[in-house]
Amino acid sequence: MTQVGDRKLLRRGMLIGGREVPARGGGTLRVLNPATGRPIAEVASAEREDVDDAVRTAQDAFDGGEWRAMPPAQRARVLNRFADGIERRLEDLYALESLNNGRPIRETRAQVSRVPEWYRYNAALLLADRSDVIPLGGPYHSYTTRFPLGVVAILSSFNHPLMIGSKSLAPALAAGDSVVLKPSEQTPLTTLLLGDIANEAGIPPGVLNVIVGIGAVAGAAMAEHPAVKKVTFTGGTEAGRAVATAAAGHFARVTVELGGKSPVLVFPDAPMGDATRGAAFAGFVAAGQTCIAGTRFLVHRQVHDEFVRGLVEQAGALRIGDPTSPETDLGPVISGRARDRIVDYVRLGLQEGATVAAGGGEATVTGLEGGFFVEPTVLVGVTNQMRVAREEIFGPVLVVIPFDTEDEAVAMANDSPYGLGSAIWTRDVARAHRVAGRLTHGMVWVNDHHRLDPASPWGGVRDSGTGREGGWESFHDFSEVRAVTVRIAERGVDWYGGDNERLN
Repeated sequence: MTQVGDRKLLRRGMLIGGREVPARGGGTLRVLNPATGRPIAEVASAEREDVDDAVRTAQDAFDGGEWRAMPPAQRARVLNRFADGIERRLEDLYALESLNNGRPIRETRAQVSRVPEWYRYNAALLLADRSDVIPLGGPYHSYTTRFPLGVVAILSSFNHPLMIGSKSLAPALAAGDSVVLKPSEQTPLTTLLLGDIANEAGIPPGVLNVIVGIGAVAGAAMAEHPAVKKVTFTGGTEAGRAVATAAAGHFARVTVELGGKSPVLVFPDAPMGDATRGAAFAGFVAAGQTCIAGTRFLVHRQVHDEFVRGLVEQAGALRIGDPTSPETDLGPVISGRARDRIVDYVRLGLQEGATVAAGGGEATVTGLEGGFFVEPTVLVGVTNQMRVAREEIFGPVLVVIPFDTEDEAVAMANDSPYGLGSAIWTRDVARAHRVAGRLTHGMVWVNDHHRLDPASPWGGVRDSGTGREGGWESFHDFSEVRAVTVRIAERGVDWYGGDNERLN
């Protein structure tokens, strides 16, 4: 251990085949605490040969059959034991994740405490899954069975390391696949601990391998590897496009959950107190660093000014500070580069004609002057064609745009390259269902935001990606379907003897 100020530098290798190993070339990466800008860990940095080692180890484990051929009831028991192990280490995971990604501990507790649900839910799907009987004509009995894909590569993002990784890891393990999991190089620490917990739970060596490396190197090598049968990726749209293109070269399945610019439609009948509190939660949680963040508020002109006043009040009341403190509402963004990009977007908005109603710049926190903090920001005087309304800022910057009619609101909401999520604030039940049915997004919330559950499919359309996480939709995408057709007639087929009336 190396001393860094009043903290010790944690050193971690990769987890391959159930063992912690260094990178072959000896490369390492420094991991920073975004609240201080100082290093907290040094981890092994995977190169292409390390990726190949991890994939080959996963393939060997799959071919060995201990996990894929394990009876479903037994595999479900191991997954539930894994969930129990996560639950026992929750306090460690809360602290480590907040330290690593800067998310306030209250938010981290609320999210990470639900991670075990994903493993238990997918274990339950494994037990509940049934095959289908196909109604073929003639003397045939046809049915389906499923079998695991093989090696799955999971590329997770920095903002919610445990949750995002688990959304794919849980169904992959339940299906009997082997996995190579790469968290973001910025936030790898809780994922490495997750690998330790998996080993302790009895998941066989090589079934779950955790590596860390630069996305352009290790991530690209994972997506391109010919032994990988499915790739899941969460991150930016352009990186996701590159991953999908690489995976297509060897016909691997792809699930990519990418960027977003979620519209939030506020109608005049919505209680403004509820709507502005909900708006602050939608846009400022995780410092706006989430693909589903509600950052584009389409507000009926009749209540526009009242909504803006309430939202500005909410922004001004947020307590910015140390993410490990239970009093903190808004932590830092992930890096100095991210902070500078976010502030540059605010400047761009001003150049486009917007006005800052709240925030607008960097924030300084006493005692954490090296941290990457940004003020919660509200921009008004925005049109739907401005870049700040169309591009993903990935920070605590919200834009407010007025509308006059329901048709106009729906048109603006759908006029976006993204289509991940959206929300509607109204007390009119008919309007809620009517508008939800017209929004071309993968998810729609009514009078809420950010809600997810392992039983509900999660994903987007257009530049927000393809495929779904959660529910049967995700579970079945980690296995192949096999059709078995049995002739049940008393006599055999004699095609050349006259049984040639039907073919196919």
